[in-house]
Amino acid sequence: MSSEDLSASRASTKDSFVHLHVHTEYSMLDGAARIGDLVTEVARLEMPAIAMTDHCNVFGAFDFYKQALKAGIKPIIGIEAYVAPESRFDKKRVQWADGGDDDVSGGGAYTHMTILAENNQGLSNLFKLSSLASLEGYYYKPRMDRELLSRYAAGLIATTGCPGGEIQTRLRMGNYKEALRAASDYRDIFGAGNYFLEIMDHQIDIESRVKVDLLKLASELNLPLLATNDLHYTYHGDAAAHAALLCVQSGTTLADPKRFRFDNDEFYLKTPAQMREIFKDIPESCDNTLLIAERCGISLRENENLLPAFTVPEGETEDSWLRKEAVKGLREKLGDRATEEYRTRLQYELDVMIKMGFPGYFLVVADLVAHAKKVGIRVGPGRGSAAGSLVAYALGITGLDPIEHGLLFERFLNPERISMPDIDLDFDERRRAEMIRYATEKYGEDRVAQIITYGTIKSKQALKDATRVLGLAYAVGEKLTKALPPSVMGKDITLAGVFDTKDPRYSEAGEFRDLYEGDPDSMRVVDVAKGLEGLKRQWGVHAAGVILSREPLLDVIPIHRREADGAIITQFDMGACEATGLLKMDFLGLRNLSVLDDALLNIKINQNIVISLEDLPLHDKDRKS
Repeated sequence: MSSEDLSASRASTKDSFVHLHVHTEYSMLDGAARIGDLVTEVARLEMPAIAMTDHCNVFGAFDFYKQALKAGIKPIIGIEAYVAPESRFDKKRVQWADGGDDDVSGGGAYTHMTILAENNQGLSNLFKLSSLASLEGYYYKPRMDRELLSRYAAGLIATTGCPGGEIQTRLRMGNYKEALRAASDYRDIFGAGNYFLEIMDHQIDIESRVKVDLLKLASELNLPLLATNDLHYTYHGDAAAHAALLCVQSGTTLADPKRFRFDNDEFYLKTPAQMREIFKDIPESCDNTLLIAERCGISLRENENLLPAFTVPEGETEDSWLRKEAVKGLREKLGDRATEEYRTRLQYELDVMIKMGFPGYFLVVADLVAHAKKVGIRVGPGRGSAAGSLVAYALGITGLDPIEHGLLFERFLNPERISMPDIDLDFDERRRAEMIRYATEKYGEDRVAQIITYGTIKSKQALKDATRVLGLAYAVGEKLTKALPPSVMGKDITLAGVFDTKDPRYSEAGEFRDLYEGDPDSMRVVDVAKGLEGLKRQWGVHAAGVILSREPLLDVIPIHRREADGAIITQFDMGACEATGLLKMDFLGLRNLSVLDDALLNIKINQNIVISLEDLPLHDKDRKS
């Protein structure tokens, strides 16, 4: 018996189940399954694995991967893809019939498909598909097409998806022949055994109408069946919070009969016993979830050296060139004042930097600063621990002599603690964009991106959102937010903390608890708000962070395009990018530098005096402060 047959034999005798259609909090304002709660509950139910299939993105892949492993659960990374009805380059609505609810979803813009990464090649291809769907196929949503799927099908497992999938859509329209043809095409694209016919049963009409034809189609094409639950929240009791979340998304209230809503409260993490009871007439559809879980095994790239390559003269390496540039720079700055103390310190720092593998980093930073100065963009003198580096001073990255001012190098780089150096670069705020453009042109448009951030629903916003979706007066939410204890260092107490006697700020929230206990409307608002708090609301862009990579980013992490201006943004946040091994740099635009530049220009125009800030003494007793 082959290893595959042994796996099939083991899986078919198990009573477990693996959820492979899962929308986490990264399906923003649609998925309400917090990853921490999700993997904890999966572990409690003794399910061996869990998938993540968020809408048209893999934003949460790194977070999900880490939390699942920590919980002892196998992470399966996937996506609910949006597929263009024709070419991804055709930015138009398409109807296969006369429109209506049964026609192509998204108003004719896309259908749905579930895709899972079976191995690391598949994971890389999944990231490319997600990226290119945004870079090339965006039309209301990021969209793939058959050509793109064919190009990157290796290592992937796909399914017919939810009721919005192409196969189910054609079946609802009564076009069995076209459904059969489409399923056959996708089977050929992904390969026999890698394309599954996904069946759901939430006791809703849109699913039951096509069930018979789906099973018939699976039999004709010999497609394996796969049972799923369209999971959007972790616990059955989260259905009310999810309904409120959908109202936040659509700008409606819970009382609105026309609001976007799910048909019932069955979209949660059901137990293996529940799933097997639902699909008791098709047990193989549940067994196949275990088979897929056994087949899937991925690992994310971590702690790699992906620092951008710096072009050095022929015959040089980054190590040798850094040494030469540092020695040259120190000689130019200090001349005869470069004593043995300076030379010894410089060599020590260079040895540490080279040993830690960071010569390219310092050459890149020095190049950026040199370019800014060359084109007249004012640069700050350096901030933080980087000012303690003599090499940084010699290269012109910082403007303070660390030996003269008694600054320690070990606060910046410590050979006992391996971590990426972090030098913030301050530029005239009016010309920050020029520096990002220079970095993009110098190191490659395909190797530079800005960094995504995720905005979460904080306690005050949750109270305001809950007030609105409940249709209550604005004053109700306003009264509650004002009753919360004041922010400390910009951080509010959580709503859970308000009622937790162990929270350090519990005693400050007495007024809020009195409102909750004494006012029915306030109680309703708080109960809904607690379900919203902490969920992802929207993505944004880091105010200063830029990612630079040695390899094309498309080969390393998922990226996407901001439609407003075409900017390329990572799908992974700053922590995930740095953990992968990518270089994160902060390009900060400072208004103070703009003011200083304007002041110097005005002095030159009005007094005909040219002043160099870098040459001004820090202690001039002849000048009044």
